[in-house]
Amino acid sequence: MDSALADLVERIRAAAAQGTPLRIRGGGSKDFYGERLEGELLETRGLAGIVSYEPSELVVTVRAGTPLAQLEQALAERGQSLPFEPPHFGDSATVGGMVAAGLSGPARASVGAVRDYVLGINLVNGRGEELVFGGTVMKNVAGYDVSRLMAGAMGTLGLITELSLKVLPVPPAEATLRFRLPQAEALQRLNAWGGQPLPLNASCWREEEGAGTLSLRLRGAVAAVDSACRSLGGERLDHAGAAAEWNALREQRSAWFEARAGQDLWRLSVPQTAPVLDLPETPLVEWHGGQRWVRCAPQEGQRIRAAALRAGGHATLFRTGRSDAQHRMTPLAPALATIHEQLKQQFDPAGIFNRGRLYPHF
Repeated sequence: MDSALADLVERIRAAAAQGTPLRIRGGGSKDFYGERLEGELLETRGLAGIVSYEPSELVVTVRAGTPLAQLEQALAERGQSLPFEPPHFGDSATVGGMVAAGLSGPARASVGAVRDYVLGINLVNGRGEELVFGGTVMKNVAGYDVSRLMAGAMGTLGLITELSLKVLPVPPAEATLRFRLPQAEALQRLNAWGGQPLPLNASCWREEEGAGTLSLRLRGAVAAVDSACRSLGGERLDHAGAAAEWNALREQRSAWFEARAGQDLWRLSVPQTAPVLDLPETPLVEWHGGQRWVRCAPQEGQRIRAAALRAGGHATLFRTGRSDAQHRMTPLAPALATIHEQLKQQFDPAGIFNRGRLYPHF
């Protein structure tokens, strides 16, 4: 055990003995996300570096405090990437924070989420014990897949110290098509295209100056992308300009997000087949209809949550400038709440890690 990890383990053991809450943080780029921040800082940036990387095996093992940009650069040099396009939300983003937050970018609906690429995890639990789950191959789980359980747990179950991730080659071809369509027609087309053998990778519908615009990104073999462009039609965009737009969308720096700064930002997760929803404003739609963003005034929150529920999904208050905002995450059903509480008790019996970050009561 190196000195950086040893110091963290010692702090965890002392905190558990005294019942002192700890707030795990990598680079702090996602401090805005979740219910609340509480406890003494337990920073992971001292746990940095790529432990091993086997491009031919499509596996990388990296320490949790490693800057996400550093990992992506190392992968890019070998023509590989994290296909789920994790958002950074700042230059300080770390690999551990990427997994703990569980957030994915524009390609999520086509390639999978963060958890689908987690092969193994080393962590320290609330007793100060080092635990290892999973490994460096896909078929390494017998029983409960604890490695993937940590994706999106917001650090409430333990301190992630090291991760093994599956990576993939960068597709040889990419194209972005643009269509002028109202929201209902865009959703219908996305559903129809989803049932065809097309190299769909990402989509985004938004309303600009009163007109609806659907951007569709294709990725795959050169022949497949060229054929899809011919069959789908639309306006093919310049590659560099389109890449910049997709990156801005991922980082919520696009014009749609910037024009609504200062209002509450809600994220709706609904079935891709959900129709146009009754919302306070026209949303930005991603993930082939599965993710919808809405900016609104605080009093409209219940309306948004009700609309998501009627569609078979849920809504999260993703960003807000209000310090008194409560229940940013959708409250759990009683059975699920019981499971979460039991997991918390097993991994963090003293309740010291990121208290109240994921759900207010634990």
